Amino acid sequence: MDGRSPNRQRDFSATLRRALRAHEQGELAKAERLYTELLIHEPRHFDVLHGLGLINYQRGRLEAALSLIQAALKTDLSRAEGFASLGLVFYSLAQHERALASYAEGLHIAPGDAELLNRRGAAFLELRRADDALASFDLALAAEPEHLDALGNRGNALLKLNRLAEALAAYDRALTFAPDNAALLANRAVALRRLDRPQEAVMSATRALRSRPGFAQARFVEAVARLTLGDFRAGWRGYEARALVGDVARKDRGFDASLWLGEPSLIGKTILLHAEQGFGDTMQFVRYLPLVAARGASIVLEVQGELTRLLSCLPGIATVVARNAPLPHFDYHCPLLSLPLACATELATVPAEIPYIAAAEADVAWWRARLPQRRPRIGLAWSGTRSHDNDLNRSMRLAMLAPLLELPGVTIVSLQHEVREEDAAFLEGRAEVVQIAPSFRDFADTAAVIASLDAVVSVDTAVAHLAGAMGKPLLLLLPFAADFRWLRERRDSPWYPSARLYRQPVFGDWTSAVDELREDLVNFLAHLNGGRQGMN
Repeated sequence: MDGRSPNRQRDFSATLRRALRAHEQGELAKAERLYTELLIHEPRHFDVLHGLGLINYQRGRLEAALSLIQAALKTDLSRAEGFASLGLVFYSLAQHERALASYAEGLHIAPGDAELLNRRGAAFLELRRADDALASFDLALAAEPEHLDALGNRGNALLKLNRLAEALAAYDRALTFAPDNAALLANRAVALRRLDRPQEAVMSATRALRSRPGFAQARFVEAVARLTLGDFRAGWRGYEARALVGDVARKDRGFDASLWLGEPSLIGKTILLHAEQGFGDTMQFVRYLPLVAARGASIVLEVQGELTRLLSCLPGIATVVARNAPLPHFDYHCPLLSLPLACATELATVPAEIPYIAAAEADVAWWRARLPQRRPRIGLAWSGTRSHDNDLNRSMRLAMLAPLLELPGVTIVSLQHEVREEDAAFLEGRAEVVQIAPSFRDFADTAAVIASLDAVVSVDTAVAHLAGAMGKPLLLLLPFAADFRWLRERRDSPWYPSARLYRQPVFGDWTSAVDELREDLVNFLAHLNGGRQGMN
């Protein structure tokens, strides 16, 4: 027996019902007050502790939410909703393995619970286990076919698995139940852009923005689609939404200095220009430094540590600082990828005075002495960083490039710093590939080797941007629906005049792109050798 009088029990139950009703109706302040009153009289009641925990979660007080929900479960381990809430808090704390464990406990109690299955799938997605996520969403939908979150999340899993048409179909099915759902429309726009349907992506994102004005994810997706189409004026404006989306948002620096986007005057002022994304992005957009310096600014450039030695000789810079090192005083700041907006760049005005990055002469001499003397020498980079969102599409397996490795009389110099296991096995015994990149200290060494090459073949990764910035002949292999900076259907690039682009004609078809590249490379080498013979 609980020792409470019948009247007290009735009062407690009535107050709890009021608290639960207020909570369900979104009256969080009222619900919190009632739960707190109840907690004084019953400090070990599951519904009270759980309700207070959820309110703290809803208000962003995650540590308090975690403590309260754990306390609730100590009173009753048979409540699946408690484990569901615990997993949700762990998920929000980015503790995804612990979230999975919590969902597993809940599913042990309620095996067919659609919400638990959906949340477990979301945790699998965060852990890059897209196949497991898809299976979990399918189970959720088997239990509850119209579960809206599971329908949308199923599309997200299919997107991660590169099953783009299926992802689009999943979003379309979800939209039959919620036609104005902004998140679904924005994710649908992502699928459309990756299917190389950017005009439709713009329309889907625009619908999302009509439904939820100011929705950063939709604004960002719309901007990327517009940039892909060459609509730079609207695209660069919308691209500022990246500051509120995904990884870039999580890296917000919170500077006291004002963001500079072209105004006010920089005469006599110091501006911090800072890298925010990958190595390639940094090398692509440092081209804007002379334009900013011409406005009278003293420039502090903050970049990744691996780029400081290479970029320290750029003209117009007062100071180069490695990321996370102490910064000097500055009056304004601007992320490097906001400089096209600040400088009002349109397709016809892309600053492309190449080269704008050069290797130090001493580094070039040092590395040239360590390279095979036989010419021609072709640099090769076939994969990027594994953690990149689009790694499955933009990276290749080295075996796909075998037709290039077999060209007679050519020295292939690997510029690949990280060689994956499958590629390492393929390289065994292949003396025609010079593996020099593991000895690189940073990108200054990479640049020094590129300076001694005749051309570079690369996928869309940092090496490609470095070769292009140095004015080296660049043969660039691009996936279907390539990154926005490469536009569409063009063989050239306004960013890198020395580049020639080889695109997958259909999704996943590297063979056609490699065959076309090989034919052009043979002609390039013949012309190169003819020129050398003429010089002799």
